Amino acid sequence: MPEQQSQLLDPSQHNSGFICPLCSLPLKAEANSLVCDKNHRFDRAKEGYVNLLPVQKKRSRDPGDNKEMMQARRRFLEAGFYQPLSDRVNALATSLAQPVKRLLDLGCGEGYYTARLANAFREELVTDAVGIQTYGLDISRAALRVAAKQYPDIRFCVASSFDTPFNSGFFDFVLRIYAPSKSEELARIVAPGGYLLTVSAGPMHHFAVKKRIYETPRLHEDKNEWLAGFEPVHSERLQWQLELTEPEHILAFLEMTPYAWKFTPEAKIALAAKPFSCELDFRINLQRRITQNL
Repeated sequence: MPEQQSQLLDPSQHNSGFICPLCSLPLKAEANSLVCDKNHRFDRAKEGYVNLLPVQKKRSRDPGDNKEMMQARRRFLEAGFYQPLSDRVNALATSLAQPVKRLLDLGCGEGYYTARLANAFREELVTDAVGIQTYGLDISRAALRVAAKQYPDIRFCVASSFDTPFNSGFFDFVLRIYAPSKSEELARIVAPGGYLLTVSAGPMHHFAVKKRIYETPRLHEDKNEWLAGFEPVHSERLQWQLELTEPEHILAFLEMTPYAWKFTPEAKIALAAKPFSCELDFRINLQRRITQNL
């Protein structure tokens, strides 16, 4: 059995770190399931993830990114076009003085940033590599099927980022790249003194795409988004020009953006027929969970 599965579902592990999404009691490992004391049972999928999003909490039959969008994003990310963002996130995370034992990628998708962050901690020897527990959460089953199969040492779950199935104060470090969430929920799951690193769109992000869609394209609002219960540590903008020459990379880039549905299939093919240049602009914020008055 892969290491991730044995860690996640080892019956000797009394508290998995997950809580039941129905009653909030701790979930314990039992064979190929997680079970609470009220006997709510959540089976592990064959790929290794656990679905902790009950039917009554879904807003659609299969929420989150679909298979096509996920595959496009994975092709694009694995080609290395967003690696500078991943590298900068990892550099900030591994520079922290406080040891990290448990980390979560909130809205992890297919696990690209999650796995690279976990590897960065191990390579930098910031903390005991054996002791680090890495979790990934996303609402898309399609994404987690790929993530869990590709990265068996990471504990993936299908769940809502607004109502996460974790004990309060469970994480030393949470990464949130674009994923929507509630500040109250983030404050709940980050331990006192722990860190939250968020990535959002900077003013010029994807401006070249916007110019092809809107008559008068607008800049993104540049928000620091300092959250209640946290104190600011660091903020920066990371910018570079994305240069794409291969049609397959241009099409994958378009499919993974929120603007994909604005283009007809013919317009996408026309755009991919020649080299494409686009602004990338990210706002990166690092904040620390306040330890007083908790």
